[in-house]
Amino acid sequence: MSLAQSVVRRPIGPVQPLDRKVLNLTWVGLGGFALAGVYQLSGGTIGVPCILHATTGLNCPLCGSTRMAAALLRGDVDAAWHFNPVVLVLGPLIGVAIGYQLLAWGLESVRLIRLPRLTISPRATNWLVKGLVALLLVYGVARNLN
Repeated sequence: MSLAQSVVRRPIGPVQPLDRKVLNLTWVGLGGFALAGVYQLSGGTIGVPCILHATTGLNCPLCGSTRMAAALLRGDVDAAWHFNPVVLVLGPLIGVAIGYQLLAWGLESVRLIRLPRLTISPRATNWLVKGLVALLLVYGVARNLN
């Protein structure tokens, strides 16, 4: 990761567009928390069942994410950790990076300040995605060994 530019007060000129991947991850995160809110408000009756768990009884790496987010919404971090510790750790890290990108874009759009945007090379992105998939696969296998 590198900071591609320096801070500029009251920027002029065209605004660097927001990366589509950032927008897509934003919508996925917001959708997940909306689903967790519905799950919490319905008392756990409305949710999206995991197809792998429904057909095999095995937990996928993301099983428990809705219950984890619902536990966070009610302030129960211990229960959230129990439901899915990997997503509990990775979610906020990804959320902070996305939030910073949205903040930098928003401040630049209203011509207040231009903050440096986080940039990741395609090669680094490729390795990060492969590492995340490997982590989730190992976690998915490990959580079913009990």
